[in-house]
Amino acid sequence: MKKLLLILFPVLIVLSCTKKKVPENESLLGLDYYPTNQGKYVIYDVDSTVYGDLNKDTTQAKYRIKEKIADSFTDNEGKPAIRLERYVKMFNPNKPYDSIPWTMKEVWMLNADKKSIQLSEGNTRFTKLVFPVQKDATWNGNARNTIGEWMYMYDYIDKKETVNGINLSEVLYVKQRYFRTEISFENYYEKYAKGVGLVYRQITDVYSQNVVSGVPVENRIVHGTIYKQTLVSYGYE
Repeated sequence: MKKLLLILFPVLIVLSCTKKKVPENESLLGLDYYPTNQGKYVIYDVDSTVYGDLNKDTTQAKYRIKEKIADSFTDNEGKPAIRLERYVKMFNPNKPYDSIPWTMKEVWMLNADKKSIQLSEGNTRFTKLVFPVQKDATWNGNARNTIGEWMYMYDYIDKKETVNGINLSEVLYVKQRYFRTEISFENYYEKYAKGVGLVYRQITDVYSQNVVSGVPVENRIVHGTIYKQTLVSYGYE
């Protein structure tokens, strides 16, 4: 967030405009991997494919999501929380995204402190990040929900990476779940960049009992979902 500082001296007025600086101790913890300054927004492209085995129907969806840090409030546990507003634009091959207005999709709740980032996606709370950020650190991402234990892990941290043509100097990779059998494949992971937050998310959760020797299940999908969410831009407003 930008701040306007007006400093008065007997004969001098200094006017400056700078981005909010992350305190050094927060940078050391890794909190700047998920900035929570009010007004920060991130825009993503989303591609989703849902495979349905009842009628062998496949549903594809393409759209753009904007996530914006809004007001702070106190949640029902008496803890500080943040309103994360999510807006959507549905893809239209006959119109550029810039000509399509944003529509409010939903509101999620974000809990952020010096121990973790917890995000309630609808009514399901996930522990997305833990602090301090350290390579190979593990935690139960589902500790605050009823899905069952999934041990998240920082696979790598502070890595230079390019996402959708955007150069990012420090990116971390959260491995959430990786499970493969002859009939199923689950691969959930997210990437976060300092000063931005989430920059990439992928969910692959597919299934097929039609076993073919040497052919992985993702190449013979009967049922499941493949979801990709990719950074487009970010800033403050």
